[in-house]
Amino acid sequence: MMENSAAHLTRRKPKKPKKRWKKPLIITLSVLIVLGGLGYVYQKQLVLLAFELFASGTVKEALDDSYKPVGDPNAEVPVVQHTDPFSLLLLGIDQRDNEPSRSDTIIYSVVRPEDNKVLLLSIPRDSYTEIVGRDVKSKINSAYAHGEAKMAMDTVENLLGNKVDFYAAINFNGLKDIVDAVGGVELPIKKNIENKLKSHEKLFVEANKPIYSGEEALGYVRYREDSDFNRTMRHRIFLSAFMNRALEVKNLTKIPDVIKIAGSNFTTNMSSDFIVNFAESLYMKDSAPTISNYMLKGEGATRSGTWYYDLSEDDLQYVRTMLSNWLDPNATEIMEPESADGDEKDAA
Repeated sequence: MMENSAAHLTRRKPKKPKKRWKKPLIITLSVLIVLGGLGYVYQKQLVLLAFELFASGTVKEALDDSYKPVGDPNAEVPVVQHTDPFSLLLLGIDQRDNEPSRSDTIIYSVVRPEDNKVLLLSIPRDSYTEIVGRDVKSKINSAYAHGEAKMAMDTVENLLGNKVDFYAAINFNGLKDIVDAVGGVELPIKKNIENKLKSHEKLFVEANKPIYSGEEALGYVRYREDSDFNRTMRHRIFLSAFMNRALEVKNLTKIPDVIKIAGSNFTTNMSSDFIVNFAESLYMKDSAPTISNYMLKGEGATRSGTWYYDLSEDDLQYVRTMLSNWLDPNATEIMEPESADGDEKDAA
């Protein structure tokens, strides 16, 4: 009985053939897990590689179409390394019907790529200042209407006492489709936004939604039935929200569509190579840039029946010093702007 049992066990013991495929299977699964983990850890690099292979050429081509130098087209283009601090004048052009193309939004921004920091300085559109090239004093938003980007840049340089390296003029007409291209934006709207004056176009934006469409975002930045402080604050909030949305991994490959949609609604004197190189370096950071906000202070005044915004000379001096600090590549300590009157949550 024992012998039969032993023989029986001996006959059933060989199972080596099945082990032949278990080991390769385990190795294959292990490799897949490792590759999956690397894909998660290095997802930015992988998506960026895909962008380089399939989209960068399209983006550069579209950006080349938006390139528009200031002044003499044969003049030298500003030489700025994408790792050095630089200034960018953002001009929001809100042309409607037969209105002149004035810059409804004027934001002087300083970018410090190495520190991953951005400063957004709002200049109220009704600010009373010298319009360089016209030898008159008027509202600063008239500079673009009379001399487009060059006059706007020269006027802002004169006002702030610091250089303007680049400009980017964006017509709000293209904003709706651009926002929709990245799947909408998150906006901190705590109460409904609605135009009630008959002289203003009708708009309504519902509060407390997780994501806002392009049409709603356009209403958010166009709403003008509260203070100029809140309006310029909304513009900065929107810029920050859109930047964060565009930098998401899933939206990197949508950038060519965004650039194409911008089309004739976007002009700049930044070269396509500079923009792409800077965008890629920004995207590879561990987090979105830290954005600091400030708005020039002043008070309203009436001249010959026209309302203007008189800027505070003391505040201008403070801002000029702060901008010089931000633009200094050797600065080890960065001046953070003082708290402005008001609160971001009230800007919605």
